[in-house]
Amino acid sequence: MRNKSPQKQMSNKTNDGVIRIISGQFRGRKLPVKDVQGLRPTTDRIKETVFNWLMQDTRDAKVLDCFAGSGGLGFEALSRFAQSACFLEMDKLAATQLKANIETLKLTNAKVVCTDSLQFLSKNPHQQQFNLVFIDPPFRQGLAQQCCDLLTHNAWLDKNALIYVEVESDMPALHTPSNWLLLKEKVAGQVLSRLYELQ
Repeated sequence: MRNKSPQKQMSNKTNDGVIRIISGQFRGRKLPVKDVQGLRPTTDRIKETVFNWLMQDTRDAKVLDCFAGSGGLGFEALSRFAQSACFLEMDKLAATQLKANIETLKLTNAKVVCTDSLQFLSKNPHQQQFNLVFIDPPFRQGLAQQCCDLLTHNAWLDKNALIYVEVESDMPALHTPSNWLLLKEKVAGQVLSRLYELQ
């Protein structure tokens, strides 16, 4: 007589995932990502497009990764020899994971600020300006528009800064500041990617 199947044990598995750095000094490294509501890591396909656009502009860049989430964009820039990166992330679990990943990569030129990105940008930058900014907020909350406005209004952008914006492809028109020149644009499924340059 066959033994009865053992009762299913409670699974300790979570829906946490990983991101992969696709090029540069950390090429192929995989970093854990917390399963946080609204967190939507940029896919490898889109990252490859974005960093092809930025091929000549990542080295020595001062990076600001707004709504950092997994940190996929900021870590990719650091892998490609950005000078520094500041990750803004409101969720404590996600921010803690970002700090752990910075330690894993032994980075001394990256920091995490556990804060609301819009509150952070509403303050004076105290002469801290960035020349490469990633804006990849949770979809359908109108955050990208506010972020763009605050970056300009409070002078967070260095001369000729590049700004990457990732939003839902069906969102209403994004009204960027008049001195932002659209350089690149691509739609991939539900994602609209745009690269701007401050004039």
